Amino acid sequence: MKRTESSSRKGDLAEYYAVTWLWDNGYEVFQNAGCSGPIDIIAMDSKGEIILIDVKTAQLDKRPELNDPSYTDGAKSNGARTKRQIELGVKFLLFNSKTRELRFVNHEKTKSKELHEGEQLEIL
Repeated sequence: MKRTESSSRKGDLAEYYAVTWLWDNGYEVFQNAGCSGPIDIIAMDSKGEIILIDVKTAQLDKRPELNDPSYTDGAKSNGARTKRQIELGVKFLLFNSKTRELRFVNHEKTKSKELHEGEQLEIL
């Protein structure tokens, strides 16, 4: 049987890894029941702080100017959160499918011009 490599299958895998990673880091996790919307997961830490999360899969950056190709954010629109996601305070959780590692993206260090067109991501 040939393994399916569709983008929705990769997204499902990333979200399953995200759930277990969040559990391992002490969060209670609530998943989106639908397949669309600005949020994939709602997580709550031990203090009751709520985090709205959109899981993104890292993509291999093969630009020729890079001596060693590296993984970059996998978000659409050049790594930008939508206007609605910015309003809601959604955080991107980046999944590296090669290493199976996850990390939150730092959305705080952006320029005001970029906020209007979509944020640039700085990976922690």
